[in-house]
Amino acid sequence: MTKVISLVNQKGGVGKTTTSINLAASLGKLGKKTILIDLDPQGNTTTGLGVNKGDIAYSVYDILNGSIEPKKTIIKTRFTNLSIIPATINLAGLDIELVEKGYQNVTFKKNEQLRNALLKIKDNYEYIIIDCPPSLGLITTNALVASDSVIIPVQCEFFALEGITQLLNTIIMTQTRLNPHLKIEGVLLTLLDSRTNLGLEVVEEVRKFFKDKVFNTIIPRLIRLVEAPSHGEPINEYDPTSRAAEAYLNLAKEVIERNGK
Repeated sequence: MTKVISLVNQKGGVGKTTTSINLAASLGKLGKKTILIDLDPQGNTTTGLGVNKGDIAYSVYDILNGSIEPKKTIIKTRFTNLSIIPATINLAGLDIELVEKGYQNVTFKKNEQLRNALLKIKDNYEYIIIDCPPSLGLITTNALVASDSVIIPVQCEFFALEGITQLLNTIIMTQTRLNPHLKIEGVLLTLLDSRTNLGLEVVEEVRKFFKDKVFNTIIPRLIRLVEAPSHGEPINEYDPTSRAAEAYLNLAKEVIERNGK
């Protein structure tokens, strides 16, 4: 049974893309056939896995506008058990296109394009990880409708919980209207500088707010983790002995344990 997990937070800079890349790569290392879907128009997940955007023939944009079959967009990476559906800047205007198509054709399901597309490929993978854009628009709604669960990265910094209520309301709305099976997989604490009292206070605050939904794993703030995407590699390839590589491997193990497979 395939598990589809979206990484969602409308705030930028919370480690969402970094987590998408490194969770997917760690799941692959643990023997799970995984595909990563880049839904951010910036395409940082795509370049972070070493994909040259100039070499991309078809992207997730072509899937969501209904012009290409999903299998034609899949790129197999050089990393163990890991493929990607890339993103390009074309994705930036997709919200408007989906709305216009909905006006023109009453049978067009603007919120269900990704879910319908994934039905054609999901049996080939054990995990599908979706990196969402830093917004709560139609692209993110497509991800939530297509997903079994969400992981919410929360940075260990001041105002960490700012905007979380809006995000939770979006998840509840999706559960109520579009995807009753959607669950919160967990809340992931990221960018922890353990040398500061503030970081540790935020950990305590988030755990108090989300209780057992918070993953035991905390992602540290490390320069090697920031460097890895510029080399087109996940941290378990760029610096496999680092604390960050160990943290993401532990996160992947927690995800597998929570899903019983």
